[in-house]
Amino acid sequence: MTPHINASLNDIAEIVLMPGDPLRAKYIAENYLEDARLVSDVRNMFAFTGFYKGVRISVMGHGMGIPSVSIYAHELIHEYGAKKLIRVGSCGGVAEDINLRDIIVVNAASTGSGTNRARFAGYDYASVPDFEMLKNCWQTADELQTKVRVGGIFTNDFFYGDPDNLLPALQKMNILAMDMESAALFAIAAESRVQALSIITVSDHVVKGGEMSVLERQTTFDQMMVLALETAIRD
Repeated sequence: MTPHINASLNDIAEIVLMPGDPLRAKYIAENYLEDARLVSDVRNMFAFTGFYKGVRISVMGHGMGIPSVSIYAHELIHEYGAKKLIRVGSCGGVAEDINLRDIIVVNAASTGSGTNRARFAGYDYASVPDFEMLKNCWQTADELQTKVRVGGIFTNDFFYGDPDNLLPALQKMNILAMDMESAALFAIAAESRVQALSIITVSDHVVKGGEMSVLERQTTFDQMMVLALETAIRD
């Protein structure tokens, strides 16, 4: 057990899906995994382990923001032996041609956070997913006929009160959307020599307006979830 995960050592699979919302973890376990059971509930950050098409998979919430995802990813990797982590979360659209419910497969995550810079001797770390997982996800999306956008996002420390110059810079550099976790997850995975991927669905749009409800975010990201699960079990 760790300070934040009370699962027994063998309760966590090597493959872990990580939504931000613990209730989304519960939804995934109940609707997609066979023989799923609750293995951790510290602070109600639920973790479940079960089977998808015969492959053992865990799903655990990671909370909001870089500090939270960093804690859970570190403990899953270093204390429980996780080898493959896939974020399945929400994001705010930035690009004009991005719409609500669009699925984005992240191929790079820029950030204003200082955490990756601190890991990288003060330099700017290029935070990217594992290429094999990215390739597998693209091929899986094609086979499932699931429309996805592959591109760069910005991992933001702000949820409210973005600096005035941020949005114009994101638009200038063709950033598709903003989240609050992917850049940290990629860096932790690279440092730990494990694989990580981020698949996110647009739940609101910071330029055009519009947003999904809390219930919709918890329960209607089905295409993203199937894409992540099929990618996770692909050799």
